Amino acid sequence: MTDRATPNLPSRDFAATSRFYAALGFTESWRDAGWMILNRGGVTLEFFPFAGLDPATSSFGACLRLDNLDEFYAACTASGIPEQHTGWPRLHPPRLEPWGGRVASLIDPDCTLLRLIQN
Repeated sequence: MTDRATPNLPSRDFAATSRFYAALGFTESWRDAGWMILNRGGVTLEFFPFAGLDPATSSFGACLRLDNLDEFYAACTASGIPEQHTGWPRLHPPRLEPWGGRVASLIDPDCTLLRLIQN
């Protein structure tokens, strides 16, 4: 097995989180009252319950390193996530960073920042 890491992210409501990510192509591989695991290809996101999370003060985040950033970003826009600078959920379009990589951002309904990085 290849070494890997899976981000552990907050969810105020597992059902709502699952629906949001299902629209992006993720499927549930595990859910009980205390944990949920979602998968899309080689990307795994794990969620823990955090009913009292104030999204406006959340500082959770992770990087998703993607072989096809444009395809994933297109799935995000097709699901209706708006490109805007405030509010959540929201998207920030891909751009070339000074270090040479292409990066976009997705803010989910719990205000978790997912940096979408082209491999």
